[in-house]
Amino acid sequence: MRSLSDKVSVIVVNWNGEAFLERCLNALLAQTIPPHEILVVDNASADASLELLGRFPTIRLLAQTENTGFARGNNLALRAASPQSTWVALMNPDAFADPGWLAALLAATVAYPDVDAFGSKLLKAHDATVLDGIGDVYHLSGLVWRSGHGMPATDDADAPTEIFAACAAAALYRRSVLDQLGGFDEDYFCYVEDVDLGFRLRLAGYRCFHVPQSVVHHVGSGTTGGQHSEFAIYHGHRNLVWTFIKDMPGPLFWLFLPLHLLLNLGTVIWFAWQGRGAVILRAKRDALLGVPAAWRKRRQIQRARVASIASIWRMLDRRLRLTKANRTEP
Repeated sequence: MRSLSDKVSVIVVNWNGEAFLERCLNALLAQTIPPHEILVVDNASADASLELLGRFPTIRLLAQTENTGFARGNNLALRAASPQSTWVALMNPDAFADPGWLAALLAATVAYPDVDAFGSKLLKAHDATVLDGIGDVYHLSGLVWRSGHGMPATDDADAPTEIFAACAAAALYRRSVLDQLGGFDEDYFCYVEDVDLGFRLRLAGYRCFHVPQSVVHHVGSGTTGGQHSEFAIYHGHRNLVWTFIKDMPGPLFWLFLPLHLLLNLGTVIWFAWQGRGAVILRAKRDALLGVPAAWRKRRQIQRARVASIASIWRMLDRRLRLTKANRTEP
């Protein structure tokens, strides 16, 4: 039976996050319910991250000799995490949790014992009156974004609500579910891997809730050059193609494939008009090169699907007109 005494391993995957890491770790150490352990995967940072981490002797450091990416970094820590931990929480190094963050998530696990993943309320680190997001949204075209991004933040009196997937900048997952699903898809490296995990989690019959009281202040893409960097554009727009191919089930895949193709064509035209044609063409080229591998994964994922087509349909965003007020780029 789940309780507030359940042990939680918190994983932080760091790459050149020296500017944020100390604040992130101090916030985790100041939790009203402390984590069972904190693991930091350092992906061969070139800054002073390792020296900084030396000032935190209680934190388990998994130092890598190369940048393994966010996906593989989390998987490495998941395998190394204490077997006593029932839950695994993820925290980006540029995310700073309020003291009651973990307590709120654990309280949600007690209140909703049939839910196995929980997302946090992300606020803009530079302005706590503005939301960075309250969960990931999946549109029927294959476009993804953080719900509420850039909207005014409200108080925390709301009850937890179901969301499509948790943003892995600050999220809690049941350990056994992550083990069952094999963690993140390491081919993604970073970006959209949390949406893919959330989609696979949902296909396997699990649900995800947003917990308004689990507040985290998030810089966002703090170590990758920002949301509109070439790094973010490349990985985000490559990986959303693989997610649609792998995860969109049965008739929904064929029904919305023309819309997905139209989305990709429109994306290429948009970024080319913005003077970023080279990076978006490279992203789509590499996405196409990865289609055979994604299709092989699709066969395995869809064979194991437990959720009904109707339940997936209900959780998709089906709006035909999307604006900056209701979406943001991956």
